[in-house]
Amino acid sequence: MNTLFAALVFISFLTAGYRQWSWVEGNGKAPMEQLTSAMVDTAASSVTLALGLVGVMALFLGLMKVAEKGGVLLLLARLIRPLMIRLFPEVPPDHPAMGAMIMNMSANAMGLGNAATPFGIRAMHELDRLNPHKGTATNAMALFLAINTSSVTLLPTSVIALRASVNSNDPAAILPTTLFATFCSTLVAILAVKGLQRFFPAHSTSHGDTQNTSPTPSNLSQDPEPWVDNGKNYPAWVSLVTLLGFVGMIPLTILFGRSLSPWIIPGLMVTLLVFGLLRRVAIYEAFVEGAREGFDVAVRIIPYLVAILVAIGMFRASLAMDFLVSLIAPWTTPWGLPAEALPMAFLRPLSGSGSYGLMASLLQDPAIGPDSYTGMLVSTIQGSSETTFYVLAVYFGAVGVNKMRHTLAAALLSDVVAIMASVAICTWLFPQG
Repeated sequence: MNTLFAALVFISFLTAGYRQWSWVEGNGKAPMEQLTSAMVDTAASSVTLALGLVGVMALFLGLMKVAEKGGVLLLLARLIRPLMIRLFPEVPPDHPAMGAMIMNMSANAMGLGNAATPFGIRAMHELDRLNPHKGTATNAMALFLAINTSSVTLLPTSVIALRASVNSNDPAAILPTTLFATFCSTLVAILAVKGLQRFFPAHSTSHGDTQNTSPTPSNLSQDPEPWVDNGKNYPAWVSLVTLLGFVGMIPLTILFGRSLSPWIIPGLMVTLLVFGLLRRVAIYEAFVEGAREGFDVAVRIIPYLVAILVAIGMFRASLAMDFLVSLIAPWTTPWGLPAEALPMAFLRPLSGSGSYGLMASLLQDPAIGPDSYTGMLVSTIQGSSETTFYVLAVYFGAVGVNKMRHTLAAALLSDVVAIMASVAICTWLFPQG
């Protein structure tokens, strides 16, 4: 992120400086003046955007806290355990790694990124205990992280919250597009890992099978009580029926997604509150607890939004972005990836805050807006892909793995598929005018 931030600022400054030397007085605003105005205006709008997010983020995280207290993650975990056992034959069904992976994927599916990370790091530590070649990724590690970076998303909370904060007419309209794109990318990630692992054998690069000494973060010492995974699961036929039902939802969301999307947010709130009541959750207290966390999250992202949005604003005001896009856009625009959305496709695997900031700037742009084809496309790309390099760095770094074998190739392939699927489904549901 340091390199990306510095590169955007320096390239913008040099580009504007070059244009300043050839600028003729009286030919509109000077390039350096445009750069200065963009910096100041973008910094102010960044804070306004973050403050607008406070209420919406508090609402969604409040609802997610009710779901958490009611045991939604455990419900999902027990449903997918039979499938996980078949995907990860190297991991014993009752091993702690299996439970941590299941909880991580369940949290990701619900859009609970903050909750997913501790479970993911715990899963990597447990998988490393089974690793005969310390420092080299196992097949299970590669598959787990490939799925993690392409995870099927049922509720892209942060994207919906941002769309609502910029006055979208239908903030939840990206639910069917995100579901379709993440299903495609996850399927490709699994197939890619299984197909590539034979070409990347796990040769030992360690100094022996010593116990891993990489530190476990202190906040992972204990699971929150409502999320304890006791290893139970539903019968296999229940999981199979659920999986078939989930797959069947995809064509239904494609056909009827636009009609159903206005019902999703009100229906989600009512459903989760009823679920909480049935599970004897103190729904008001749980909602307030989650809303408090949402408030804290919205306030904490202000410095990050200011930094990245100012850098992006400079990059656009200097016309450096226009030059870069002009080189590639003629090849991608006919296929449904317009010039405005192209930087999003490049930035998403590199930086979560950077892509989030870019999406925010595009949705705020009066010429684009949240409900246009481009607005829907960048929202879907943000919700259906992950910061691949960051995830791999954090998770592999937590266990001291420096040879990731085929993990990066499979993860990047799933990123490409996520973008292609996003373009395909948005072109189908939201054709350009």
